[in-house]
Amino acid sequence: MKKNVLISGGSGFIGRHLTALLIAKGYSVSILSRSEKQNKGDISYYKWDVEHQTIDENAVLKADYIIHLAGENIAEKRWTAKRKKALIDSREKSAQLLYSVLKKNSKKLDAFISASAVGIYGAVNGEEICSEDMTPANDFLGYTCQKWEGALDLIENMNIRTVKIRTGLVLGKNGGFLTKLVPLFKMKLGSALGTGKQYMPWIHLDDLSAIYVHAITNSNIEGPYNAAVSDNTSNTIFSKTLARIFGYSIWLPNVPAFVLKMVMGEMAAIVLTGRRVSSDKIEQTGFQFKFRNLEEALKDCLKK
Repeated sequence: MKKNVLISGGSGFIGRHLTALLIAKGYSVSILSRSEKQNKGDISYYKWDVEHQTIDENAVLKADYIIHLAGENIAEKRWTAKRKKALIDSREKSAQLLYSVLKKNSKKLDAFISASAVGIYGAVNGEEICSEDMTPANDFLGYTCQKWEGALDLIENMNIRTVKIRTGLVLGKNGGFLTKLVPLFKMKLGSALGTGKQYMPWIHLDDLSAIYVHAITNSNIEGPYNAAVSDNTSNTIFSKTLARIFGYSIWLPNVPAFVLKMVMGEMAAIVLTGRRVSSDKIEQTGFQFKFRNLEEALKDCLKK
């Protein structure tokens, strides 16, 4: 009988790709959705409502593994007080809802694997390489990730193997942050942002999905793992590489930090800051990145 993987956020950019990979690997997949959907093939849909803390418990009871991807898009809207609360609640309360079903039914899983982000190390610039044992930052990104990961401690206390995937910027086709950059760079209007020195820890969607499968199949994986290539890509390097793929050299000056702050508010920290991160821990488990070269990764994402 096929092992079942329940995915929250399974209809999103990462979730769709991961679902296809899991099915190709021989798993059945259940997806939590806010609306009614028809089952198809090896995919079953179950309804939940995080805001009202309701869920079809059969989704959890059927699962051998849970992959928790749900959460509002951190870069979709300006960070008003209301938006900040929504960003935190969507991560924390969704995990708490899943925990409540597990606890109520004394349900044991083979593993609970959750998304997190390298933002836990803070919206700051610097040369320090961030490893998983570093103290989380106290700014909004660090605090959000701490609440996100902290909600998983209750699940871990049930003696369920719990994994936290601290994800960098995800490069992929038909989604992710490239969708906002590609139109500008295609028109030869791309440029670096701020000083351009801020680091951009990135990962190809294929590799990120493979890390989730690796976390399922390797029972020794537990706790936090950085999911980003350790190549020290800066915003300038990233921008020049993307421009080169479209056949030109950047001619526009860097977009000034004050302009981005006027347009984006506090959220500008996402594009004006960035940390170097280490991928040593995940690689020591035997995981091998398919894409380690930025230009090759971008070309793969942009090919038709």
